[in-house]
Amino acid sequence: MGCNCVVDLKSVRKTYHIGDIAVEALRGVSLRINEGEFVAIMGASGSGKSTLMNIVGCLDTPSSGHYILLSREVGVMNRRDLARIRNTFIGFVFQNFNLIRRTTALENVELPVYYQRDRKKDHAQERARVALEKVGLADRLHHIPNQLSGGQQQRVAIARALVNEPPLLLADEPTGALDTATSIEIMALFQQLNRQGKTVILVTHEHDIAHYAGRLIRMRDGEIVADEPVVSPRRAETPL
Repeated sequence: MGCNCVVDLKSVRKTYHIGDIAVEALRGVSLRINEGEFVAIMGASGSGKSTLMNIVGCLDTPSSGHYILLSREVGVMNRRDLARIRNTFIGFVFQNFNLIRRTTALENVELPVYYQRDRKKDHAQERARVALEKVGLADRLHHIPNQLSGGQQQRVAIARALVNEPPLLLADEPTGALDTATSIEIMALFQQLNRQGKTVILVTHEHDIAHYAGRLIRMRDGEIVADEPVVSPRRAETPL
């Protein structure tokens, strides 16, 4: 039987040691996310949602338990393997965009290509151009970040996440720095990418934003306390 599971966590625990104090950030989390899902993770500060996202994104590793990403056991990987996995299979989108200020949109989006060993670097610019076209910024290729609105900067960040064509997109509070109208535009883009086949995992503290996803996971004190479908997901039909 084939498996379309992208993310598979089994009894994952994460403990941080601060001096003599052990802080359990995750307490035996088990979670499966299948190809093509759009999942929102919600929880108060300290609930474990950011730790969970860091582990899913291979930015951190479990203290115990197993994490299988696209049939690969993450826990046995070294730092080089983890870096390759992050750059090949995962696209990251952050709240504060994380763009290089004096670099054009095109150059910002090109950057991940240069960390790909098996990709031809001479195609980097063309691939960056295509990614920017996908997010509706074909006319902003040569603008630097301070010449772009907040929503446009986040679109550049999403294009950068897409340029290596990863199957999984992770978005950490992607609308946190945006106004309501721009947030809806960004969620429309995530919904469009999801319809095109991307698996999307979104961390947010905003109830309205979470309901643009198809599945909602709630966390509290390092545990998943609810995992349920969104009965009627909001549709953000703002055209690009």
